Amino acid sequence: MSDLWIMTIGLAILGFISGMLGLGVAFAAVPFLALFLPDLVHQVQPLTLLLNGVTALFAAVAFARSGFIDWPKAIGLTAVATIIAPLGSLLAQYTNPTIIFGIYLAAVVFLAYTLFRPVKRDPNKVANYRLALLVTVPISVLAGLLGIGPGFLLMPALILVGFEAKHAAGMTALAVTLPSFSALLPHLSTAIWDPTLTIALVVAGSIASFIGARVTSLYVPPLRLKQLFGVVIVLMTLYRIVTML
Repeated sequence: MSDLWIMTIGLAILGFISGMLGLGVAFAAVPFLALFLPDLVHQVQPLTLLLNGVTALFAAVAFARSGFIDWPKAIGLTAVATIIAPLGSLLAQYTNPTIIFGIYLAAVVFLAYTLFRPVKRDPNKVANYRLALLVTVPISVLAGLLGIGPGFLLMPALILVGFEAKHAAGMTALAVTLPSFSALLPHLSTAIWDPTLTIALVVAGSIASFIGARVTSLYVPPLRLKQLFGVVIVLMTLYRIVTML
């Protein structure tokens, strides 16, 4: 089987999982595509940012159909992330790839800890939207630096500040779409594209992401969604550690 088919099938699987979580696919696609593409900053990051924006958009459509997007709040998060994300992409042009992957691993370890930590949810607690807007700023910078789009960090952050998991996933899917494209802009002048590969991955990821989001909207309980996110983080961390050894 050719690398094109392996990457397309693998990206479809990752797209389905990321669609379930409302993340966009970049958080998982970065270490996966790095196995096949040698240049992290000029090949992997531009491609994964494009994929992240497209897959997040399709996931957002699926969550919106089920009523899991608070539009005013999601639009506010989108505006902040869209403006800030390119700063991280600019930093990536001047940062050693080893440091970038080190930050990536540190981020996933922290998120895994916070999601698996036993926290009893108060049904009367009101989500702290102002705090969500505040933490979106550093999240967007870091996401732009890593080339993964902000959803990977924003979705658990929304849960931690009080949003129910499915609403957090739906709002994240919408909020990361434009920032992914804005974070892509600084890469355009130096990006190296393979048109056939790009089209194949965009089509496979978009379809799989929409299906994954619909599955979550209709069948996955909120607690299971949070646990699924934690499991995915742990698996991706272990996978990246193994590939680095």
